[in-house]
Amino acid sequence: MAKRDLVVIGGSAGSIGPLRTILSAMPAQLPAAIAVVLHIPSDSTGIFNTVAAAAGALPVHAATEGMMLEHGHVYLGTPNHHLVIQDGALRLGSGPRENLVRPAIDPLFRSAAASHGPRAIGVILSGMLNDGADGLRAIKRCGGVALVQSPHDSAASEMPLAALEATAVDLSTEASHLGPAILRHLDETAEPVVPVERDILIEIEIALGSRYDSRIAAEISKPVALTCPDCGGVLSQIEAARPLRFRCQVGHGYTARTLLHEKEGSVDEAVRVALRIVEERAELVGRMGRDASQAGRIGMAEMYEGRAAEYRRYAETLRHAVLKTLATEPPPDDDHLTHTQIIGPIPEEE
Repeated sequence: MAKRDLVVIGGSAGSIGPLRTILSAMPAQLPAAIAVVLHIPSDSTGIFNTVAAAAGALPVHAATEGMMLEHGHVYLGTPNHHLVIQDGALRLGSGPRENLVRPAIDPLFRSAAASHGPRAIGVILSGMLNDGADGLRAIKRCGGVALVQSPHDSAASEMPLAALEATAVDLSTEASHLGPAILRHLDETAEPVVPVERDILIEIEIALGSRYDSRIAAEISKPVALTCPDCGGVLSQIEAARPLRFRCQVGHGYTARTLLHEKEGSVDEAVRVALRIVEERAELVGRMGRDASQAGRIGMAEMYEGRAAEYRRYAETLRHAVLKTLATEPPPDDDHLTHTQIIGPIPEEE
């Protein structure tokens, strides 16, 4: 009977501390491979050294195309490529961004579910928004084990909370308990293999950059009256997804929460642009009114002054909307934070 032999870990803001705690609990002769995806800014530097320093006795590799998985090794997703596992090897996917990022956690977890089934263990750590929730659900659908850092123990609780809402996990606990929990599950015999459902396989191929057209989209989704914030294409709702998710014809993927987050940013920017345009128009029309008054064109001056006052009222309404947005604006999301903000300073070598 097969033992579990693959651990996939996903995290974002506040995840490096828990990741360090987990990796430090792993023995040098670990009977499993570990693959990690963090939300990495495309200009990130030093994150490999940070994870390597946290891994203790385990060798850490930046994932490359075709690299074979080995027990006792840690593989780290690299910027601008989805990390996918197929046939015991690593693949670097050039598919569209998912939840605004690449690498995203969901593609790694789905591929672990498809390739290793009950032999896979998925772990969701601290982070914002809800990338990873669907991937963890895929692992459970394929018979694997789902572990989640406790939201109360997370610097950013949104990602753990979303994972708990998406599927019935095997354990949600503090980061200090996740390492021992992983080792216990690795020592167990895996459940029997279950068939991998078609939607999981399709989304893995999307991450790898395979063709995605309306015919394939129709197998897993239905069009809705929403547009993709990335390319402006029509979005389709993924059927029976939890959390609620969408994809466009290009393949860009969003959970409903991520899509709302992105749309709110677009609305805020549009309001600010509208405010600038209306204020400029009020200033221009006001100047035209003063010029008409100086020229003795009283009727024309009154018309311009009335229009300028109207534009100023519009501007005041928009200004109140902007100020209200600023007063309730949440902290910046982890996908746009700097490398240092995500994981803290890079530790010096001893």
